[in-house]
Amino acid sequence: MARFKRLLRRALILFTGLAVLGLATLGILYWLIAPRLPDVQELRNVQLQVPLSIYTRDGRLISVIGETRRFPVDIEDVPEQVKQTFIAIEDARYYEHPGVDWRGIARAVWLIATTDDKRVPGGSTITQQVARQFFLSTEYSYTRKLTEIFLALKMERELSKDEILELYLNKSFFGNRAYGIAAAAEFYYGKTLDQLTLAEAATLASIPKFPSSGNPIINPERALVRRNYVLQRMREEGMIDEATELAARAEPMHASPHEPKIEVEAPYVAEMVRAEMEQRYGAEATTSGLSVFTTLESDDQLAAVRSLQAGLLEYDRRHGYRGAEAQLDIGDGESAQDLRDRLRPYPTLGGLQAVLVTGFEGDAANVLTNSGTSLTLSAEATRWTRKTPAQLFKRGDVIRLTLDPETAELRLAQLPQAQAALVSLQPEDGAVRALVGGFSFGLNKFNRATQAQRLPGSSFKPFVYAASFERGFSPASIVLDAPVVFRDRAGNVWRPQNDAGNFAGPMRLREAMVQSRNLVSVRLLDAIGVDFASRYITQFGFSQESLPPNLSMSLGTSSLTPLSIARGYTVFVNGGHLVDPWYIERVLDRDGRVLSEHVPLRACLRCPGRASGSPAGERDTTVVDGFNLGAATPPPAAPDAETGAEEAAPEVPEGPISLAPRAIDARTAFMIQSMLRDVVQRGTGRAATAIGRPDIGGKTGSTNDYRDAWFSGFGGDLVTTVWVGKDDFSTLGRGEYGGKAALPIWINYMDAALKDVPLYEPEPPTGLVTASVDASSGRLVPDGTPGSVRDYFKREDYDRITAQGFDVEPVLSNEEAFDIF
Repeated sequence: MARFKRLLRRALILFTGLAVLGLATLGILYWLIAPRLPDVQELRNVQLQVPLSIYTRDGRLISVIGETRRFPVDIEDVPEQVKQTFIAIEDARYYEHPGVDWRGIARAVWLIATTDDKRVPGGSTITQQVARQFFLSTEYSYTRKLTEIFLALKMERELSKDEILELYLNKSFFGNRAYGIAAAAEFYYGKTLDQLTLAEAATLASIPKFPSSGNPIINPERALVRRNYVLQRMREEGMIDEATELAARAEPMHASPHEPKIEVEAPYVAEMVRAEMEQRYGAEATTSGLSVFTTLESDDQLAAVRSLQAGLLEYDRRHGYRGAEAQLDIGDGESAQDLRDRLRPYPTLGGLQAVLVTGFEGDAANVLTNSGTSLTLSAEATRWTRKTPAQLFKRGDVIRLTLDPETAELRLAQLPQAQAALVSLQPEDGAVRALVGGFSFGLNKFNRATQAQRLPGSSFKPFVYAASFERGFSPASIVLDAPVVFRDRAGNVWRPQNDAGNFAGPMRLREAMVQSRNLVSVRLLDAIGVDFASRYITQFGFSQESLPPNLSMSLGTSSLTPLSIARGYTVFVNGGHLVDPWYIERVLDRDGRVLSEHVPLRACLRCPGRASGSPAGERDTTVVDGFNLGAATPPPAAPDAETGAEEAAPEVPEGPISLAPRAIDARTAFMIQSMLRDVVQRGTGRAATAIGRPDIGGKTGSTNDYRDAWFSGFGGDLVTTVWVGKDDFSTLGRGEYGGKAALPIWINYMDAALKDVPLYEPEPPTGLVTASVDASSGRLVPDGTPGSVRDYFKREDYDRITAQGFDVEPVLSNEEAFDIF
């Protein structure tokens, strides 16, 4: 007995010594490690990575940009059932332990001592996992584990359990770029947390252990086993009863990818926003949860995309079917899944879905979509080719289909060889209402609306005409439309031609614009001087370097972007003011606070600063860079009570206002606008009368060998430019003028965008008079003279003509040859 007592006493002493030694060791380790532990308080202000979200002006989603999907939620917004699923599988004693579950650690120590496994379950609590996620690496070592334990204890002393659990639920990775429980619920089920069923919540709780290999999309069988284990643990912990567990187990696995619902297709604008945000805020712009509201109007943007794609498909049909996009060698024994896999390299582009021809039934063809759906294409689907599907296709052909908007039937299509761009601006302040940079962003990310430097052709002529009005010309001025030859000092000869190849003789400038006479533009530029015109045209926002220093400028040989052309046309519509195109209205941080809000330059014709304060009959003038830009434009008259005519200009906006600088004389802008309306009413743009609005105006443009087709114009509260061409500068094909290739896109867009928009009828500005002129000679004649027409003159030009006779107008030489220099 005495011996037993001695052994017992020695055992107790040994145990006590070991315990003291262990505690001392822990104390020394803590003393060594504690000073290096991070500041846990940082977790209260942690900024989790949240993607950049981009919206239209009316709040519809354009894009979500970022490597991570994450929507942080407050713990109060997480349903109790969802929290329980994670606690049951990850840390059942979470609300009981001090951050470290000593039972779990003891179990891990026992396994280390009794097994040969190099890695054993470490009994990590949720707190320890949070410590590892935010502060530590994934290195498997005893030092890291010990640091994790001390850090977890420190976190529990300084943070509440709910704070730690909130961090865990928002930080954890759930596979498929989804971080956080809210993003996981959205991606796998398309639901918010309060909409999840118990089975769905249990499935999500099972993912973080194996996020890549065990999520319910990659491996639904493994996910099912894990989900049922979560439900079992919940029952064992008393969180649910057996009946609830069985009901949840009976629910089938139905997770599927749910990408953020893009409501408006504007990928080119989204890329512009991303680049601008990174320039402003650095690389973290796509991870800091910014929300950017653009100036796009969702309905206008949707109309722009539809119109551009439809126009290019129509162009492509005019030039015939080119054959299958690819030819796959498919065997008789290949399954539908195998065939779908073969289609994977051919994604849907520009709304054109790729399908695989699998066989034929008479004239019809059987095709398989990449979703596994089998379809039959009848002869109606290929009618535009004048052949049946059986005549066109072979088994294994990869072809593309589109949905006919009128009949909702599938039709054969092909990726267009041509490209296009559309940009639509508010002339009042330059806001981008719609922008499309090409047929498909997925096909080519090059933004032709802002980056393509193309020759504008005749759509540039209004700028040359505007310059001539500064030198005393008017819409009634006579210019000779006749052959002309130019020689340079090296002896080279240039013989410009009209598109039609004919000559009309002397004609008024208004008619020359309506008919787009090239030779008139050349003679006009020669008369006013290239240097003068070049300096004047820079007032429209073009750089001097972009304008060629020779007479070819009159025919649109400058290399300009569609956006810059649209900006130039806004000057004609807004009373002669230069506005800056802009597309970002405001930027919000992750908490909804406004970081920046754009205050644009506005024409604002009703603003007090625009009104003339001169006595009646006098005119205030503005001089910019040596050009007399005319009087300040007075506010238009109030609407006529009897006729109910629409007001001519937008109301004064609320909030801070920055007035746009004057670019050209308001009278010049009005006269050019009047001439461009005639181009639509009876000239090269007359197809646009189909819109049925008298305030529509614009100009076609084409270049040599049909390389570029343009239409730039205005109506209502919009200025829109459309360009069509090929990226390699090859020809669009004979006859593909601006009126044929670009104008239909413009018409379809403007018809939709201007629906229910009031007519814009500007009043003639101060200092502009109307008078009757002879339609043939352009000479002033008494009102009512047979064969006369009414036209506009600047007051000083009219006074000069009436005082000295019409012959004092600038006279152009009738000689057939000029020196270019």
